[in-house]
Amino acid sequence: MRTTFAGRTNNAAAAAATRGQARERRSPPAPASARGLQLSEFAELYDKYFPKVFAYVYGRVQHKEASLDIVSDVFEKAFVKKQSLRSPEAFGSWLFTIARNEVSSHWRKEKPAAKALQDAAWHNELNQRPASPEETLLHRERLSHLVSLLRLLPPREQEIISLKFDAELTNREISNILNTSEVNVRVTIFRALRKLRERMAQQQQEVR
Repeated sequence: MRTTFAGRTNNAAAAAATRGQARERRSPPAPASARGLQLSEFAELYDKYFPKVFAYVYGRVQHKEASLDIVSDVFEKAFVKKQSLRSPEAFGSWLFTIARNEVSSHWRKEKPAAKALQDAAWHNELNQRPASPEETLLHRERLSHLVSLLRLLPPREQEIISLKFDAELTNREISNILNTSEVNVRVTIFRALRKLRERMAQQQQEVR
């Protein structure tokens, strides 16, 4: 999935930048030294970050077209606000901050009951390729259990799990995005995964 969408990035980046330029022209122009990223640089960053941003957004929204719309808005806003970026090294965490805000905005417009959590949180689980119909059925059952258990986690743990396993960000990147420490991120991930393991083990015992 990521490869398919990543192949669209050049045209999409140009489209997002074009919309961004139109919006930018409606605001007072910034000094030349403060305009930040140029279109060519922005396109390169779009190509680099699109797969991760899409994976994160899709993991939180679970709807392809809605995710594409949100990601488009994320990069459009990033282009418009590019002059506010203090340093190029901070682009990744800054971009995911915008993405988190856009996802939150999306869910504020939706009914809470409609929110489906990521069923792609654990790549190790999803990337397994069952060798038989029986294993395929068991795999789907395990995934269904995992999704139901993820819904029981506190919102912050859900957020960190999504950034870690959907967007595949490092603990340092997550700590920058959430404005917390790496230790806090690591402990939160450890506790969330421990809860999931314990609850999955409990479900298996109940089935027996």
